[in-house]
Amino acid sequence: MPTEVSIQFSPSSLTILNVCLAVIMFGVALDIQWKHFTELLNQKKAVVTGLVSQLLLLPAITSILILVLPISTGMAMGMLLVACCPGGNVSNFYAHMARGNVALSVTLTAWSSLSAFLITPISFFLWSSLLPALSLEVKSFEVDFFSLMINMVCILLLPLIAGMAVNKFLPDVSKKISSPIRLISMLMLTGFIVGAVLNNQEGFAVYLGEVFWIVLLHNGLVLVLAFYFSKLLKNDEAVNRTIAIETGIQNSGLGLILIFNFFDGNTAMAMVAAWWGVWHLISGFIFAYLVRKRVPVLP
Repeated sequence: MPTEVSIQFSPSSLTILNVCLAVIMFGVALDIQWKHFTELLNQKKAVVTGLVSQLLLLPAITSILILVLPISTGMAMGMLLVACCPGGNVSNFYAHMARGNVALSVTLTAWSSLSAFLITPISFFLWSSLLPALSLEVKSFEVDFFSLMINMVCILLLPLIAGMAVNKFLPDVSKKISSPIRLISMLMLTGFIVGAVLNNQEGFAVYLGEVFWIVLLHNGLVLVLAFYFSKLLKNDEAVNRTIAIETGIQNSGLGLILIFNFFDGNTAMAMVAAWWGVWHLISGFIFAYLVRKRVPVLP
């Protein structure tokens, strides 16, 4: 089992990474409208299924895998942190590709993003406390719940509120800047990750092979079990597909931010979050392609 090492990064790089995620969340919020929240009232069962799958099923599956797999503590913490992050906005594209319920997808993404400043730290501390090895490790990093929450308010909640305000009061401006902002922020994030890999090639090489299979197993199980969880609750086919995608597509970029801010850039954790961010794009495409051919969805 690899020895735990940390990624080398400068304080200025950390500031850039925080600003980058804040810009990403601002760009995401430019497409969020208040109706995305009020639509919850029209599809209560589907929304409750999605929230239970995201907030309980995903971390539960993750905790079981942590208990049974022979993995390092760093990888286990990385898996749990990703599982506690909100859904990624690319899930909306895959829900459309899968002929799922796009309105439900947008609604769940909006709610998980808006509440993540509170839900993510609560969920991470709660689930890690149920796993003795992780509980001790989290304490060794001296991670403070309120510091973590305040950090997330600054990089998640405030940019989301600002973006929604621009969308509501300056809709023409919102339409013009949404695409450029998303492109610029994603290029910034990609550049940071590439730079981190190039500056820490030895550390990343230690974990790459192991992380590949762990993320494949973790993400694959989540997609399949979330789909059948929704099916067990007798939701329609479009909802089943959407719930699976919303549960399997996570905002792992947020996970990276938290790892650099609060976990000293632990390489095992960062590798899990970074590779999840790459792999869920691949697995999401494969899943959406397969299910859209599986059973026709009635309009």
